[in-house]
Amino acid sequence: MAVLSSCLGFPRIGANRELKRALESYWNGKSSAGYLLQTASDLRERHWSQIKSAGIDHIPCNDFSLYDQMLDMAVMVGAIPRRYRAIDDPLTQYFAMARGMQDEAQGVDVQAMEMTKWFDTNYHYLVPELEPDQQFTLDASKLINELTEAKSLDIAVRPVVIGPVTFLMLSKTVGDVSTLEFLESLLPVYEELLEILVDNGVEWVQLDEPCLALDLDNDAWEAYRVSLDRLTALVKRPRIMVATYFGPLRENMSLVTQSGCEGLHIDVVRAREQLDQALEQIGSETVLSLGVVDGRNVWRTNLDEAHALIGRAVVELGEERVIVATSCSLLHVPFDLNAEPDLDPELKTWLAFAVQKLDEVKSLAVEAASSSPASDAFTESRQALAVRAVSPRVRDSEVRKRVGEVDESMLRRATPFAERARKQRARFKLPALPTTTIGSFPQTGKVRRARAAWRSGKTADADYLQFVKEETRRCIEKQLELGLDMLVHGEFERNDMVEFFGEQLSGFAFTSNGWVQSYGSRCVKPPVLYGDVSRSRPMTVDIARYAQSLTTVPVKGMITGPVTILQWSFVRDDQPRRDTCMQVALALRGEVMDLEAAGITVIQVDEPAIREGLPLRRDDRDAYLKWAVESFRLTTAGVLDDTQIHTHMCYSEFGDILKAIGEMDADVLSIETSRSRMELLGDFAEQGYPNDVGPGVYDIHSPRVPSVEEMTGLLKRAAKVLPVDRLWVNPDCGLKTRGWPEVEMSLRNMVEAARQVRTELTGASK
Repeated sequence: MAVLSSCLGFPRIGANRELKRALESYWNGKSSAGYLLQTASDLRERHWSQIKSAGIDHIPCNDFSLYDQMLDMAVMVGAIPRRYRAIDDPLTQYFAMARGMQDEAQGVDVQAMEMTKWFDTNYHYLVPELEPDQQFTLDASKLINELTEAKSLDIAVRPVVIGPVTFLMLSKTVGDVSTLEFLESLLPVYEELLEILVDNGVEWVQLDEPCLALDLDNDAWEAYRVSLDRLTALVKRPRIMVATYFGPLRENMSLVTQSGCEGLHIDVVRAREQLDQALEQIGSETVLSLGVVDGRNVWRTNLDEAHALIGRAVVELGEERVIVATSCSLLHVPFDLNAEPDLDPELKTWLAFAVQKLDEVKSLAVEAASSSPASDAFTESRQALAVRAVSPRVRDSEVRKRVGEVDESMLRRATPFAERARKQRARFKLPALPTTTIGSFPQTGKVRRARAAWRSGKTADADYLQFVKEETRRCIEKQLELGLDMLVHGEFERNDMVEFFGEQLSGFAFTSNGWVQSYGSRCVKPPVLYGDVSRSRPMTVDIARYAQSLTTVPVKGMITGPVTILQWSFVRDDQPRRDTCMQVALALRGEVMDLEAAGITVIQVDEPAIREGLPLRRDDRDAYLKWAVESFRLTTAGVLDDTQIHTHMCYSEFGDILKAIGEMDADVLSIETSRSRMELLGDFAEQGYPNDVGPGVYDIHSPRVPSVEEMTGLLKRAAKVLPVDRLWVNPDCGLKTRGWPEVEMSLRNMVEAARQVRTELTGASK
């Protein structure tokens, strides 16, 4: 029997973002639910056929989602919060959970579920809400429908199901009840599901348990033991492949190897060292799935290195007990490298997207038992890696020299925050609870069309610049009319907060169709960071200077921070991430200094991804936080005391890194808190935070317009936790994805809420 091949999951959005367009058309009322569901069905058929054509043996199903896999799992087990149950139509209810819903005609106004990052990726998942009297009931209709579709195409599939412990650990509860206390009531639903899968001809089920890569306390350890023992004890069930990824299992591996599960998948891209442990602990009949093709990055696999790892497993276990696989779902990489005709030919040979990674998996499986692979795939891999290793485009001696000259004095502001704050208050004379926004304003169709025309050469540079200035002027006027205390220029010249900067820095390359899903229909196109990074000219100074010239109210200069640029790019894998981040930080430091010299008195350096980059294991975190904080401070610490530095973070849990966030020493930190109704601020109260904070009061990822009363309630909650003189008022995030009418109404309500709370708490109305 030959070594089999597997893919843990595939991009959902489509080669041409078909799902994105169908979703947004449906949400805008331009197409029917039937059209949306048919588009989804067509995509599944196309993807399954593509995976099968690549020769992959274990083909995933139920990895496809209209919005998010955790939301799908919540629906499957009946964890639908009470506020959505009055919505009769299942699809409407589903999207209300994801996006919120505001329909005066139906008398419906519900907020969306909380959203946060999927482990250390830029993918966002919906956080299931478990109520004190939670009752779980199985609704397997989505999965059964997909199995039926696959069967009609004569394609055998392996269902992907989020495991019960990961589902509970990533959920939240009302009150102090631990989510793991629901395990006993949840497991019967999984048992019922496994029996149904057998009835539908399923031989293997992929049980995703990525939380096994975390530090587990005693309760979580016991939950895994109970869960795996219960599920493997079922007489009627498919064979279970426990899939882990994003990190090493270490002490948790025995939970699986001693459980009776028929298969274990490990990520040997992120944690090569765990192969030895797996070979030592694995049961005598258990199948070992080796994730040797990176599902998180775009670099071509070193097939010889991967082959050596597979070969060791084959020698120990035999061909029939080894599966070659992607490290995780391919959800996190672009669809097809062949859709990039304009990418530099040499650089292109260094890369592999989802379609190419399927070919790599198959090539490795075919050659698994060979002592010296000589296929074309291996030859091409060796050649590409050899060229990349010596390419002059990868290394810049001057950049490396400058980074080597960075010293401690460049990493600290000249004076402590308390002294800076006094100078800044004297300079800006802002009221209590000052209002501002995070940066971007709506990127309308008009703005996108103008940018597309300029990029294609149909619009001259001067004409496009004039267009951007006019949009900026309107945005400044609108903010002044709304009564905001600190303004932004709107970022109409920017396509994406990382791509915009990467295009003006050395060491970055860009794709035309390299889209990956961030959440729902939101897709991003990460740059490929392949070489040393430097800045040759100012990137934001001209538009910032122009915007500030329109008003005496301070206008923030806007920069994406070094850690976020690192995290939201496909980062080079040939040197430590710290080294790359410090290169980016040094380039951005020059931009910050140029903004200050141009008269910009407030500079926001956004770091929404700093929590995302945190290693999953506690022992690995201090080293990361040290260089992440140093990178931010290298970017910002050179300014004068009365230049105010802001930073923004969103959709992450910050409690475990709050000390490091304080060490970043930004004058003002704005964060997402509206979906969780200020829950995050409990960490600030408990641990203490020394500088100013702007907790978000307006969820911009939902089409709802929050009322004045809703936002005053949130502000009053915040004021109970933090001193009023250190509170700012702002939305959760940038406004680029929203429309102008809802933005205007929401910001008008936000300014009024700030005025009311200001009057109530301080006696001042302005």
